[in-house]
Amino acid sequence: MTVLDLRRGFIDSNIWLYALLIGQNEEKTRIAKNLTLIEFNIVSIQVINEVCVNLIKKDKYNEGQIKKLVSSFYANHLVVEINREILLHASDLRARYAFSFWDGLIAASALSADAKVLYSEDMQDGLVIEKRLKVVNPFI
Repeated sequence: MTVLDLRRGFIDSNIWLYALLIGQNEEKTRIAKNLTLIEFNIVSIQVINEVCVNLIKKDKYNEGQIKKLVSSFYANHLVVEINREILLHASDLRARYAFSFWDGLIAASALSADAKVLYSEDMQDGLVIEKRLKVVNPFI
């Protein structure tokens, strides 16, 4: 993997959660933290929402911590805001690749930001979507 790939990587919520939740798999946490510390990674509103909900539920984040985290996403990363075009593209991707609703939306968001790599533990490692977005499970 090249440095260019790392600069334009879209990071799925599961990777963020390994980086932020305490007491999980230490090796996965180390790998996830390294990925998330790279500036200008790409995330979507969906990812931010999923991360926040899980941190409130699993790690008892308070609203001050959530506000700080949301601000950090916007300050340090490219945030894709979901729109009609992305929602329709996600539908096409679900039909073509048999993605779940949420995975289709993740892939469409990544493609809309011209990401080259989609880091996810939940999607098929090595899959190339529309000949321009490669799914990478960083834990393999």
